[in-house]
Amino acid sequence: MRKMLQGLVLSAVLFAQPALAQSDAPDEKSPEGLALEGIDRLMRALDLMLQSIPQYEAPYVNEDGDIIIRRKHPDEGHSPVPIPQQKPEPPGSIPT
Repeated sequence: MRKMLQGLVLSAVLFAQPALAQSDAPDEKSPEGLALEGIDRLMRALDLMLQSIPQYEAPYVNEDGDIIIRRKHPDEGHSPVPIPQQKPEPPGSIPT
């Protein structure tokens, strides 16, 4: 998706080049220049949004049948949750 959007922006820049070269007043921002600036800001915002989405490893099923999906880059401030050695007893059951 990112490559497609980058291609779209690149084609918009190449398409707008002749119009920008014909501008009479270099001080004023042309509609094409404003559009390119807006597209650039949108692309940076989209890139930041994609970087903020957490990434996950492939899920797997452990020996208890639980589906485990781990983050690729866990948050720095959080320590991983310790995995208990044995399965907890259900409420109301008699321990063996």
